[in-house]
Amino acid sequence: MALSDRDRAILDFERSWWTQSGPKEEAIRSELGLSSTRYYQLIGGLMDTKEAEIYDPLVVRRLRRGRNLRRRARFEGRSVGGRPAR
Repeated sequence: MALSDRDRAILDFERSWWTQSGPKEEAIRSELGLSSTRYYQLIGGLMDTKEAEIYDPLVVRRLRRGRNLRRRARFEGRSVGGRPAR
């Protein structure tokens, strides 16, 4: 399955969104025409595809690392970057 134009646009956006001024959610809406909820649903599915990893391996690996950190933190009962809950 090849990446669609929208898929490539999402990965391109994720690579460089922090260079823009303003909140990420506003940039998602204005550049991609998506709600932030839909954007995160799509990027969550994209990061698990081989095609996305081939297209932009650095972004995909960064997204996967972040997801794994959040999962580990939930499992251990703490916030990401925080101390364990008592």
